[in-house]
Amino acid sequence: MKQKWEKSWVQFKKNVRRDKALIIIVLPVFLHYLIFFYYPMYGNIIAFKNFKYTTGIWGSEWVGFEHFLRFFRSPYFTRVLRNTILISVYSILWGFPIPIVFALLTNDLRQGLYKRVVQAVSYIPYFISTVVICGMLVNFLSPSTGIINSIIKAFGGKPVNFLMEPKWFRTIFIASGIWQGFGWSAIIYLAALTGVSPELYEASKIDGASRLQRVLHISIPSIMPTIVVTFILQLGSLMSVGYEKLILLYNPVTLDVADVISSYTYRTGLVEGNYSFASAVGLFNSLINLILVFIANSISKKVSDNSLW
Repeated sequence: MKQKWEKSWVQFKKNVRRDKALIIIVLPVFLHYLIFFYYPMYGNIIAFKNFKYTTGIWGSEWVGFEHFLRFFRSPYFTRVLRNTILISVYSILWGFPIPIVFALLTNDLRQGLYKRVVQAVSYIPYFISTVVICGMLVNFLSPSTGIINSIIKAFGGKPVNFLMEPKWFRTIFIASGIWQGFGWSAIIYLAALTGVSPELYEASKIDGASRLQRVLHISIPSIMPTIVVTFILQLGSLMSVGYEKLILLYNPVTLDVADVISSYTYRTGLVEGNYSFASAVGLFNSLINLILVFIANSISKKVSDNSLW
């Protein structure tokens, strides 16, 4: 046993010396995830405790699933769960195909300069701050000076206060999110399309295939594994609607259709100081996402050969 251990240790040192350059490159990323993602996970234990500053995490009273039951019995539970699911499903339903279509259209452009300009312009919104995006939406949708209402009034219509109308909130939130991220999301599909052999397109042209037929029978099947994996990952974040843009856009009038689990966690945890309760809500949200990933991966594995694992 000792000889086996010594042999393994010697082999380990040889591997480290051989791959030291790669280890140095990967080490900062490894430390980043270890410190900022995995180490804080022990704090989730406060979801099962009545956390108090004076006693700390380990000294706080253990209450088990009390905070989870409190959330399930809360009058806000149905509202935040419904809004989270609806916003996420609508975002996937409308937002998932658009980057794919955009990548297929961009890949079909012949002029290199024009193609690069289109790609660069589509990436720009992704790098705009969420606060700036919300400020732009407030200005564009203003009932008095907004460009949207100016167009409506120019055609003889009455101005609409979009941000104060509950029926418009989800549309504004989802549409702005799609506009901000579709160009950046298309990068992965464009990268997958670059791996398609040009000989396939040339052979199809010789056989008389139209441009649409080449897209349907060559491009889409070639990137289908990427599409499936991306879809599974998006399903894994179905319950994770970011609260940043929501809390910048919603108001008491639209709260009934805009309040989601993440914004509810923000209010109860950071604003009201109920850290244990907020941690329980967040842990419930993460658990649902994990279950969805396993379900989506199992279904994908059964109906196709593509899966995450």
